Amino acid sequence: MNQTPKVAVVSKSILFPFILVTSLFALWGFANAVTDPMVNAFKKVLELSNTQASWVQMAFYGGYFCMALPAAMFMRKYSYKVGVLIGLGLYAVGALLFYPAAITEKFWFFCLGLYILTFGLAFLETAANPYILAMGAKETATQRLNLAQSFNPVGLIAGLLAAKFFVYDYLQSDDIVDFRALDEAQRAMIRVADLAIIRDPYVVLGLVITGVFVLFLVNKMPQSKEEGDMPSLGHTFGVLLANQKYVLGVVAQILYVGAQIMTWTYIYQYAEAIDLANANVVGYEKVDAFSYQFLAFVLFTVGRVVGTAMLRYMSSGKLLMAFSLLAVAMSLGSMFIVGMVGLYCLVGISFCMSLMFPTIYGIALNDLTEEQSKVGSAGLVMAIVGGALLPMLQGMIIDAGGNGVADTKIMGVSEVNFSFILPLLCFVYIAWYGCHVFRKHE
Repeated sequence: MNQTPKVAVVSKSILFPFILVTSLFALWGFANAVTDPMVNAFKKVLELSNTQASWVQMAFYGGYFCMALPAAMFMRKYSYKVGVLIGLGLYAVGALLFYPAAITEKFWFFCLGLYILTFGLAFLETAANPYILAMGAKETATQRLNLAQSFNPVGLIAGLLAAKFFVYDYLQSDDIVDFRALDEAQRAMIRVADLAIIRDPYVVLGLVITGVFVLFLVNKMPQSKEEGDMPSLGHTFGVLLANQKYVLGVVAQILYVGAQIMTWTYIYQYAEAIDLANANVVGYEKVDAFSYQFLAFVLFTVGRVVGTAMLRYMSSGKLLMAFSLLAVAMSLGSMFIVGMVGLYCLVGISFCMSLMFPTIYGIALNDLTEEQSKVGSAGLVMAIVGGALLPMLQGMIIDAGGNGVADTKIMGVSEVNFSFILPLLCFVYIAWYGCHVFRKHE
């Protein structure tokens, strides 16, 4: 029996470009993580409902949806490097807009900054993901993307730590039990101080991204191009729409990103519900939601490493199905097991989610040409809009009984617990997609 020699995941000849492009994965991970806690921060500082505060996620992930396709069309004509430079430029501008936003104290201004920031992220993701897939043999493309995506959690952890130690630990409104009970003058003073605290990490981030922009500008990056005439955009769309694995993959990606953002954003409200349930217990200490989200990110990082290694021995479809079914079980636990055990289940979902984004991405684009991958990548980046829509829907469920997190019960549990039925349904579909790919395409 002949054995096929194993193909290198990353060739030594392209190692430096691979490292440089991989650094981008950490940069947008940082932006994701530092933004998730801001939903709860804006809710308290600006006295918003859960639904209103979820506009942070709508602005952040809506920017991906609006800019991904223009970014892909741009990169059909120009190089990946130019696309990356535009992405970094928009990223920096959006982050720096937090400075005037804090001065005006307008929630919409902060959302505008996030919206422009994610225009830049859409350019970066539309360029980086297919570029990584193209940096070697097709047999190892999904492994290579999982490897690059393993650096995304590094940015996630850094962003979370920045949010905790430079924002949440200094927010005065977070230390006040009933912020709305203060008189208007006191609230105004605290609001000015807290918005300045929220502003600072983004301004620093904008300056750092400007430095990265210069780094890419002065370094020469290889450019991969297909030979021959470029097919029309209409023809490419037709090929993609006829590709069932790709279309179903876009749906899976919409649901995955929605599930990820819901799981990470509303861990704070979940912890708040536990605190309310134990408010009268003598000696009870409040749940430190940041610590549990940090643990979730660590598990997410470990899962990426474990998943990337397992892909050398298991097909991507089968592994995606296995991790998704485990996520279904964890979601059920977070819904119906009240208290700390439910919170542990919610944290455990992050391990299950770790390989989903790059694996779905790799599966959906694996059989496409480079031209098709550039446009197809836009569809998968546009799928990040799931992170805008589904958290808002979950916020509406949590607001079912009022602006609190445990105002009423649904199926015997608080509305915040029940709201995790949305991630549950997302994981059910992703498990089916993994099974479909395994049975029909592998």
